[in-house]
Amino acid sequence: MDLLDLTYGLVGVGALLAGLLPRILAGRPLSLPIVFLGLGMAVFALVPDLPDPDPLSNPAIAEHLTEIGVIVALMGAGLKLDRPIGRRSWSSTWRLLGIAMPLTIAATALLGWWWAGLVPAAALLLGSSLAPTDPVLASDVQVGEPGGHAEGEDEVRFALTSEAGLNDALAFPFVYAAIAMAAVGADPAGWIGEWVISDVLVKLAVGVAGGVLVGRALGFLFFRSRADPLRLASHAEGFVALAATFLAYGLTEVAGGYGFLAVFLCARSIRATERGNDYHQVLHDFVEQIERLLTVLLLVLFGGAVVRGLLGPLTWPAVAVAVAVILVVRPLAAGLALRGGRATGGERTAIAFFGIRGIGSFYYLAYATSQVPFEAADLVWATAGLVVVVSVVGHGITATPIMNRLDRTRRREGRATADEPVPDGGR
Repeated sequence: MDLLDLTYGLVGVGALLAGLLPRILAGRPLSLPIVFLGLGMAVFALVPDLPDPDPLSNPAIAEHLTEIGVIVALMGAGLKLDRPIGRRSWSSTWRLLGIAMPLTIAATALLGWWWAGLVPAAALLLGSSLAPTDPVLASDVQVGEPGGHAEGEDEVRFALTSEAGLNDALAFPFVYAAIAMAAVGADPAGWIGEWVISDVLVKLAVGVAGGVLVGRALGFLFFRSRADPLRLASHAEGFVALAATFLAYGLTEVAGGYGFLAVFLCARSIRATERGNDYHQVLHDFVEQIERLLTVLLLVLFGGAVVRGLLGPLTWPAVAVAVAVILVVRPLAAGLALRGGRATGGERTAIAFFGIRGIGSFYYLAYATSQVPFEAADLVWATAGLVVVVSVVGHGITATPIMNRLDRTRRREGRATADEPVPDGGR
């Protein structure tokens, strides 16, 4: 049996299933990530000649594959949101980012140090890599296609989508803090000043500026250019969504900013240029198809890594940390952050529960461990891997029943899918 021919066949099967499964599984308590995680485990267990997908042995490949998966998903998340950015309309998002995420990082790092016995730098890396929710694996609890109607977005789906779109970038300063601790030492006197100026203030500012500027420029080109060949909205060219993704990411990274933040804000700026245009649907559909293919690839490789020993270094205290992150830390932190906000009690519980972890966590681990050596890096990877497995299975099984129940409750109470129409600007 030729291994290359087998690989071609497996790629074909994966691509076909990526097209069929979303429709077959619609309305069922089973998700596409569960299927492909299981498929990856089965394939790599049954075909031992396949290359080892261990991310610790192939950090550069793991970093760049997950990087592409995340930025494509961020563009899709930014394009699908209809609600304009505003202080009040995005209040759930700001609460999740400003309160829940720092609390999650701190609590996870504390548990990693206290229970799992990680050194401070490795514990902080674990906390910061597991804090962001994942835009790649959370499609079952995100808003649907772009429709141009802010009132069509319920608070649960909106909060989870917008949170996933922004917290991948906002976790980066904490990852850099872990890198600095591993390189210089736990004493903050040796690194905190440069970290605050460079990794927090400058990189965030450049990320915001890069995303907004690229997005506005492309939005003008797509919708308002006087030259018909340049006004791409008239020609329904969906693949240019990838051009927007890579332009925003690449230019911002070259300028020294956070590319993840730039990609999401680029998508939001494109939407803001002409909010109701059908071209947004074209861009979103193309990005969604690419995102689904990348998801299949990454989950199959992750499943292979699991059966090839990724979780081998786990200890029982590390298992306890992983379970606590999913069932205790995220729900408590998010529930506390959302108290007094616009979400109802049931919505608040759902948002807090669906803190889905996935590909973004692997990117941060691959990136950080390629920069400096971390003590017990294999245990950090194993703990994060277990968190993602539990999240994929647990959240994948419960997403459809819980979201369907919330939808029925809203209809029964006679409420719209959002609490109230949000005027343009969201203030």
